[in-house]
Amino acid sequence: MLKQRIITATLLATLVVLAVFELPSTYFSLLIAVIVLLGANEWLNLTKVTHFKMRGLFFVSLIGAMLFIHLWTYLLEAMAPLMDYLAEKFKFVMEDIRNQSGLLEWLALPAVFFWVLTMMVIRNSPEGVLQLELSPFKQALIGWFVLLMSWMFLSRLRAFFGSEMTMYFLLLIWVADITAFFVGKKWGKTKLSPEISPGKTVEGMYGALGSAIVCGIALSLIDGFEQPMIIADFILLSVLTVLISVYGDLFFSVVKRRAGAKDSGNLLPGHGGILDRIDSLCAAIPLFYAGIYLESVGLFS
Repeated sequence: MLKQRIITATLLATLVVLAVFELPSTYFSLLIAVIVLLGANEWLNLTKVTHFKMRGLFFVSLIGAMLFIHLWTYLLEAMAPLMDYLAEKFKFVMEDIRNQSGLLEWLALPAVFFWVLTMMVIRNSPEGVLQLELSPFKQALIGWFVLLMSWMFLSRLRAFFGSEMTMYFLLLIWVADITAFFVGKKWGKTKLSPEISPGKTVEGMYGALGSAIVCGIALSLIDGFEQPMIIADFILLSVLTVLISVYGDLFFSVVKRRAGAKDSGNLLPGHGGILDRIDSLCAAIPLFYAGIYLESVGLFS
């Protein structure tokens, strides 16, 4: 079993690194979309959304939203001549519609709010989360939102901030997961949320947060950040990203526990399903992207 896990993990890591550094942005986005759609199928299975029409509507709306977001800039370019014509004909002044290309960045707010709220609820009332009754439609809507935001912000991170920053984000989460496992196994005594995931410990979480500090310092030294405030901001962002990723893992554990399932699927030998591999990433990417974006526009300068 361990050998199978190592082989699968090695193959996946190799493919991910190649995709991050070699694929053009559009193809990288398409690859992430395929992974997200596979994860979406697992989500629907876990939440008992079995009706054919509802599943079909879920996938159509998710793919449609992905296409809309991907083509957003092109849509604005196409609309610009029409809006200019209407402004001239009806004598009103309007800002160039192409300046609205950054509106999509605002979607980070509801995504980050969702995960922060989820973290607070799981931390304060784990039993209540397990007993929460939601209709299949509401569960499908939550999955649609979570998976769409994950695809969107990981795609935009790669497109706007490059392969290196994308690889750093992925390594940050991977290193945190590995550190949490080994620290928890060696020194773990206090359960983080035994009702949801008996294997996770507070000590393991602290190990993960410590690894985030190390990763943040390491990248700051490699990139040669000169301003101490920028270094501090980046380390803080790394720590917060890992913290939210821990509760993202717990969030998907809640879904699996309510479904009576150990894994989200069996697509990956020794690792379970797609959601089992991307649960932490789904929660972490909106916050990480928001932090990098705000730093890029000089908010923290």
